[in-house]
Amino acid sequence: MVVDTNIKGTANVLRHFVPLMIEKRHGIIINLSSGWGRSATAEVAPYCASKWAIEGLTRSLAKELPPGLAAIALSPVVVNTDMLNSCFGSSVALYQTTETW
Repeated sequence: MVVDTNIKGTANVLRHFVPLMIEKRHGIIINLSSGWGRSATAEVAPYCASKWAIEGLTRSLAKELPPGLAAIALSPVVVNTDMLNSCFGSSVALYQTTETW
C-alpha cells in the first residue's frame, strides 16, 4: 500500500502534469518526502524505501526538466502518527498529531 501511494501515486501525477507544464514552459513540481527519505529506521523499511524513491525520482526529474521548470522534494515537519509511535513510543507525544494540521 505505501509503495502504491507514495511511488505509483507520485509517478501517475507526474505523468499527467509534467507534459502540461512543459507546454506552458514554467512551473515547480513539489513532491512530499520525509526525513526517512534521507535516512532509515527499523520497522518502517517500506516507508523509508518509498521516500528514498521519491527523493531519487525528484532529483532525476529536476535534471531532465527544461529551463523554466523545477522539481523539489520537501520534507515537512515531524508529525505524531501511528507509524512514528510504533518506532519511538511515547517520545512522539512532543509532536503535533495529524488532526492538529
